[in-house]
Amino acid sequence: MQFDPDRTAVVVVDMQNGFCHPDGSLYAPASEHVIEPIAELAAAARAAGAAVLYTRDVHPDEQFADNHYYDEFERWGEHVVEGTWETEIADGLDVRGDDHVVEKHTYDAFHDTELEGWLDARGIDDLLFCGTLANVCVLHTAGSAGLRDFRPVLVEDAIGYIEEDHHEYALDHADWLFGEVADREEIEFV
Repeated sequence: MQFDPDRTAVVVVDMQNGFCHPDGSLYAPASEHVIEPIAELAAAARAAGAAVLYTRDVHPDEQFADNHYYDEFERWGEHVVEGTWETEIADGLDVRGDDHVVEKHTYDAFHDTELEGWLDARGIDDLLFCGTLANVCVLHTAGSAGLRDFRPVLVEDAIGYIEEDHHEYALDHADWLFGEVADREEIEFV
C-alpha cells in the first residue's frame, strides 16, 4: 500500500499509561506490546514527511455525573481522569513538538474536537490508525473517519486489545464496512 506523505497522517489512538502500563486502571498487555511497533511506524512516517498525531482520552472528574445514559465510568470504572498520570502518553512513544495531540472525551476522536478541521487544513486524506483498544476507540475513531470521507487504514500489527477476538472482530468489521487493513510491512510512503 502506497501513501503520499503530504496527504497522510499516522493516528496513534490513546496510547496512555492508563491503558498501556501495568499500573494503569485499564491495562491491557497487548496494548503495551504495540508501543514499539507504533514508535517504528511513527518514525517511518516522520522520516517520509507524513504527519503524526496522538489522541488522548481524558475524562474530567464529573464528566458523566448528569448524563442520561452514556457513562464510561459505570461501564469501565474510573479511568484516565483529567490531571492524572494515567492520561500521559506511554513511555517509549516519542511525541514531538510538531506532532498534533487531540484531547477527546469519548471513544470517537472526531466527536467535539478539532481533529477534522486540523486534517482538512493540511490536505490530509489518508489516515493510518494504530493504538488501543482495537474494538473501542480505534474502531470508533476509524469508522468516524470513514464517514467523513477520509481513507482509514487500520495497521493490524500496531493495535492493542484486551482479547484477541476483539482485535480480529475490529479489523474484520473495518475492512468490511468502512476502511482497509494492512500490516506495517505493507505500508510504503512515496
